[in-house]
Amino acid sequence: MTAAAPRRARRRVDGVLLVDKPAGTTSNGALQVAKRLFAADKAGHTGTLDPFATGLLPLCFGEATKFAQTVLDASKSYVATVHFGVTTTTGDPDGDVIAEAPVAFERAAIEAALARFRGTIAQLPPMHSALKRDGRAYYDYARRGITLERAPREVVIERLALAGWQPPLATLEVTCGKGTYVRVLAEDLGAALGCGAHLAALRRIAAAGFDVRHAVTLDALAEDSREARDARLLPVASLLAGMPALPLPPHDAERLRNGQALASGVPEGRYRALDGDALVGVVRVGGGLVHAERLLRTDPAPPQAVEAG
Repeated sequence: MTAAAPRRARRRVDGVLLVDKPAGTTSNGALQVAKRLFAADKAGHTGTLDPFATGLLPLCFGEATKFAQTVLDASKSYVATVHFGVTTTTGDPDGDVIAEAPVAFERAAIEAALARFRGTIAQLPPMHSALKRDGRAYYDYARRGITLERAPREVVIERLALAGWQPPLATLEVTCGKGTYVRVLAEDLGAALGCGAHLAALRRIAAAGFDVRHAVTLDALAEDSREARDARLLPVASLLAGMPALPLPPHDAERLRNGQALASGVPEGRYRALDGDALVGVVRVGGGLVHAERLLRTDPAPPQAVEAG
């Protein structure tokens, strides 16, 4: 009888890891690789990148998962390659070609078309997406040949610039708000220019104040020692750097941790509460009171928390 493989100890890991996701890997696949390398007992990513896309994928470990929504809600920046004259079933290179048309316009025509897509615009969510209807993802319906009726949604394109034009490929720099599909933007640009288009490549370069220049590849992460790997983790507080701070004296920080509301004269809103330089968590101020929203654990992490196969 073959002996069972030794069980590997998992541990509590708290922090944020910036990964440069490669093409051909799903966001969840990248997460699982990193989670295994860290032997972490809890981790999550902060917004899906399509398998063909590359670039910045912030991963949250342990206590950082409590604040992952700040990245999900934040604006993100991309470098996108749009292939004009070719339309695919999915709006990206993973789909089948369904139409081709000549590309007869110059750079100036693209510049003029881009102006129509800046600011708040309406987008029709694509069928090949993770949005859900009746508990099932849109892409499940699409794979069965079912097209659902969808309502356009408002999204915000904060920046849209033409960085290069080598017909039929245009390189765009895009900064956009939550819920924007760059694939749909590429398709809509192609429709506006009368030739169709799809998103040939996509690289996320920034999100929520994080930059891909500070990200690590999965291959490099695998080569690291455990100490070097742990040193790559950013503190949990880095997720909240863009949120206004609310300094608290130690006794008030303790009261907050014990579930008590605090009196405050600061304007209403959400704050990152600080005890000295230490993050206490996220609080909400309203009606002259400070209420805890999400707080960090204060107990130290054990060196090995759970056993895993």
